[in-house]
Amino acid sequence: MWRNPEGTVIYVGKAKSLKNRLSSYFSGEKEIKTRLLISNASSIEYITTSNEYEAFLLENNLIKKYSPKYNIQLKDGKSYPVLKITKEDFPRLFKTRQVRKDGSAYFGPFPDAGALDTFIDTLYRLYPVRHCRTFKKRDAPCMYYHIGRCKAPCCDKINKQSYNEFIDEIKSLLEGKGEETVIKLTAEMKKAAAELNFEKAARLRDGLRALTVMQNQNIVENFGTEDRDYIAHFREGELVSFTVLKIRGGKLLGRDNFRVESLSEDSELLEEFARAYYVEREMIPPVIFIGTEDGSAFLSKWLKDTFDAETAVQTAANAERRHSAAMAMAQENAHEDIIRRLRERGDIPAMEELRDLLGLDRLPVRIEGFDIAHIGGKFPVASLISFYNGNPDKKNYREFRLKTTDGVIDDFASMREAATRRYSRLLNEGKEMPDLILIDGGIGQVNAVDGILKALGLDIPIAGLAKRDEEIWRPHASKPICLPKRSDALRLLQRVRDETHRFATSRNQELRTKENIVSSFRELPHIGEKREKILIKTFTTLENLAAAEESQIAQALHVRAGEASEILLAARAAAEKRSETKKLKKTVIDSQLEQKSSEGSVYAKRLAESAFDLDVADSEQP
Repeated sequence: MWRNPEGTVIYVGKAKSLKNRLSSYFSGEKEIKTRLLISNASSIEYITTSNEYEAFLLENNLIKKYSPKYNIQLKDGKSYPVLKITKEDFPRLFKTRQVRKDGSAYFGPFPDAGALDTFIDTLYRLYPVRHCRTFKKRDAPCMYYHIGRCKAPCCDKINKQSYNEFIDEIKSLLEGKGEETVIKLTAEMKKAAAELNFEKAARLRDGLRALTVMQNQNIVENFGTEDRDYIAHFREGELVSFTVLKIRGGKLLGRDNFRVESLSEDSELLEEFARAYYVEREMIPPVIFIGTEDGSAFLSKWLKDTFDAETAVQTAANAERRHSAAMAMAQENAHEDIIRRLRERGDIPAMEELRDLLGLDRLPVRIEGFDIAHIGGKFPVASLISFYNGNPDKKNYREFRLKTTDGVIDDFASMREAATRRYSRLLNEGKEMPDLILIDGGIGQVNAVDGILKALGLDIPIAGLAKRDEEIWRPHASKPICLPKRSDALRLLQRVRDETHRFATSRNQELRTKENIVSSFRELPHIGEKREKILIKTFTTLENLAAAEESQIAQALHVRAGEASEILLAARAAAEKRSETKKLKKTVIDSQLEQKSSEGSVYAKRLAESAFDLDVADSEQP
C-alpha cells in the first residue's frame, strides 16, 4: 500500500515478488501517471500472504476499503446514444448518452445517432405518448393532443393502464418482439399510399427502415442461446479501455465501454477490472470469454467464492470461431476507444519533447505546416495545415494559389509568398499566431520563411523537416537535429509534414485535372460549360468521343444531327492531331535510345522510356 504524506492510501498492488515489482517503478522512463504516483508517495507498507489467491482477495478488499486514487476506477466511456423510457406513471421516451440507475428502461447503445432520431420520431407519430419533459396536471391539453400526437394524460384524457399499453408495445418492439408493430406500420404505409398521401407513406417507409437499422445494430445472429460476456481491453501507456459485449438470449444487447487508468501489469488488468465491474450476482453470466488465460483461474474461483456463481471463464482463442469473432469485435471497440481518448487528451508527451528539443518558451499547442506542390512550375499551390494539441484541426486548413511563381520553379519564392500572405493577414486582423511553424523542406526553405517573419516583425519559432534523412533544421543552423526513429517529437513532426504534403498534392491534382478536362472539350464547336460536363460524364476522354456515333452525341446533348456531326468531326480531328503528336515524340525518343544503346547505357534507355510513359499519360487526359 502506497501512502501520501497525509497517510492516505493512494495505490494498492500485489506481486509474487514485491522487490522486483517496486524496483520497476524506479527504473527507466515512466508514464506521467507513474511519475505522479512516485512523487506523491511518502511511504510504502506491505502484507505477506501464503499464496497468490489470498493476495488477490486481500487486494480486492483493500481497494474497496480505501478507493485508492491510482487504482482502477470505472468510468463509463459510452460515446453512443441509448433510448430511454422513463419510470413514471405516464412514461416518456427520448435519446440520451447518460445511463443512470434510476429505474428507467434503456435500450442500445446505437452507433447511428441519426437513425435513432428518425426511429424515435416515427414512434412519436405512431404512438400518442407525451412529449413534455415534466409531467404536470393541466386544465387544457397542448397542441400535440389536438393534432393526434398525444392522448393528454395531463388532462385525464387517458388512464394509466391504457397509456402503458402503448409503452409496453414500444418496449416489445425494442426487445425484438415487435413483428405485429412492423405489420401495423407496413399496413398504414400501404394505406397512405393508396390514398395518395405519399408524404405520410414516405415518412412511414423511413420509419420502417430506421427500425430495421435499429434491430440490426442491436442483434448479432448465430451466437447461440446461452448468456455470456466477452471482455477485451487495449492499452496505451497508463490508459486502458475495456469493452464488454453482453450476449443475452443469443442476442447482442449492448456494449459497455469503460475507461480506466492503471499502473498494474497487463496480466493483472483483467482481475482488477472484474472486481470493479461484477458487483451483483444477477449481472454474472454462466460463461465469460477473455482474451488470454492470465487470471482465468483466479477469476472463476473469485466469482464462486464471492457470489456463489458457477461461471466458466474461457479463452476465446481456444473456442469456436464465432467466439473468436465476438472477441475480435470487443478488441476493436476497445482499440477505437483508446484512439478517441488519445485524440481528446492530445499528444502531450510529443509536444513536451518538442518544446525541450527546440528550446521553445511554451508548449507547441498550435502548429502550422507549409508545403508547396507544382508540376514543372504549373499550378503552384501552397498548403497550410493546422495541428492543435497534436491532432489535425481541419477547420483551420488553408490553401494558396500562388501568383508570383506561376510557371516558375522556385520553392523559396513560393514559401515567401505563402508566408507573407498568411501572417500579414493574421497580423492585420489581430489574430492569434501559432506556437510553431513547420516547413516541409530543408535549411533554404526555413531561412526564406524566417526572413519574411523578421520583415513582419514577428517572432514565431520555425523548423524544417527534410524528407531524406528526417533531419530537423532551425533557421541559419550549421547542422541539423537528428532524432531516433521512436522519438515522440519526430513522430509528431512527421504527421504534420505528411499532412501538409497530402493536402498540397491533392489540391494540385484537382487543378491539373480541371485544366486538362476544360481545355480539350471546350475547343470543340457548340460546346459550353454545361455541355462540357455532359460530355465528360458520358465519354470521359476525347478518344472515346471521337470513336462514338453521331446519334450517341445527339442523344447525350439533345442537339440536332447537324450540330452533332460538327462536334464529332472536330473531336476526330483533335484526336488525330493528338495521336500524331504522340508518334512524333516516340520517334524522337527512339532516335535518342539508339544513340544511347550504342554506348551500352541500359539505364538511360529505361529513364527515357519512363519519361515517355509519363508524357503519354499526361497527354491522354481529356
